[in-house]
Amino acid sequence: MKKVSIVDVAREAGVSVSTVSLVLRRKGKISPETIARVQAAIQALGYVHNVAAANLRANTSNLIGLIVRDFSDSFTVRVMESIVQALEAQRYMVFLGQPQDEGEALDRCLLSFAQQGVAGVIYLAAGSSSAALPEKIRRCPLPRVVVSQSLPEEAGDLVLRDNRQAAGLATRYLIERGHRQIAYLGGTAEDRIRQQRLLGYRSALAQYGLPYREEFAPACAESTQAAGLVTRRLLEKSNSITALLCHSPNAVIGGIAGIHQVGRTLGKDVFLTQQVALLGFEDMLHVNLTSPSFTYVSSASDEAGRQAAALILRKLSDPDLPPQQITLSGHLVIRESA
Repeated sequence: MKKVSIVDVAREAGVSVSTVSLVLRRKGKISPETIARVQAAIQALGYVHNVAAANLRANTSNLIGLIVRDFSDSFTVRVMESIVQALEAQRYMVFLGQPQDEGEALDRCLLSFAQQGVAGVIYLAAGSSSAALPEKIRRCPLPRVVVSQSLPEEAGDLVLRDNRQAAGLATRYLIERGHRQIAYLGGTAEDRIRQQRLLGYRSALAQYGLPYREEFAPACAESTQAAGLVTRRLLEKSNSITALLCHSPNAVIGGIAGIHQVGRTLGKDVFLTQQVALLGFEDMLHVNLTSPSFTYVSSASDEAGRQAAALILRKLSDPDLPPQQITLSGHLVIRESA
C-alpha cells in the first residue's frame, strides 16, 4: 500500500503543498475554511505527519528531555505529571529518562537525549541530603531547568518549594489554635528539607515567644516503624505535647500509631489533653484516607510542574534569558486532624 504524502493531501484538499505545511505547523494566516478542508483530507487519506522529519528540516525540536530519579517520591511524581500536561498543551512531547546513578547511567541518559534531538532538559532532583546538583547536569549544554525540594543556593534556572515558609505556616496555625507544646517529628539529621523546615518551625515559635526544645524535634529513619517508636517515646516522656508536625507520610502514619500506643487520640481539640493534633506537609492519598482526615501544607507540586514547563519554553524562545529562581509557597489545607 502506497504511503500517503503531503502532496496527496494537497491534491485532495485542492490547495498547495505549502498551505498544507502551514496548517500542519499551525503557522501563517490560513482561513478556517481552508484549515477544515486540509484536515478533512488528512482524515480521509489517513495521512500521518512526520514531526521528527519536519523538525530536522527546520532545525527545531518539539522534544523535551525529562530526568526523574525517584518514582517513589510523591512530590516528584506529581511534578512530572504537571510538566507533561503543560508541555503537551503547547504541542511538546516529553522524552523520559530514569538513570539509576549519577555516573554512567546519567551519561547514557544525556547522550540518548542528544541523539534524539531534545530541545531542552528538565531535571527533577532526587534526594534531600545533597547540597549540589550532579556535575553532569550542571554542565549540560542544553537549556536546563531544575525542579528541587532542597537546593536554594544552587545557581541556574530553578523551581523550588519553600520548606521554611511551609513549616512556619503550619507552626503558626497550631499556635494560633492554642497549642504551646508542639513537636516536629521525623526526617534524618542530614535531610536538608528537615533542616529548612526546622528553621521555619523555630522562627514561628520565637515569633510567639515560645522556646525551641531540642528534644521536641527528634530525627529518625524514614519508616513508619521508626516514626511510631519515636512518637511513643516522645509522648511518654512529655505528655504535655498537644501537636505534632510530621516530616513525611511515613511520619504521619507512624505518628498515628504512636499516639494510639500511649492511649491518646488524634484530634484538634487543644483543651482535651487526651488529644494530639497532627499536621504534615504532603497531600498523599493513602494518608488522606485516615480518620479523622489529614490536615497538611500543600507541597505546591502541580504549580512547580507548570512553572518548570513555562520556564524551559521561555528559555527556548529566548536563549539569553537570565537565570531565574522560582520559589513556591505552600498553602494550608485544614481538615480534621489539626
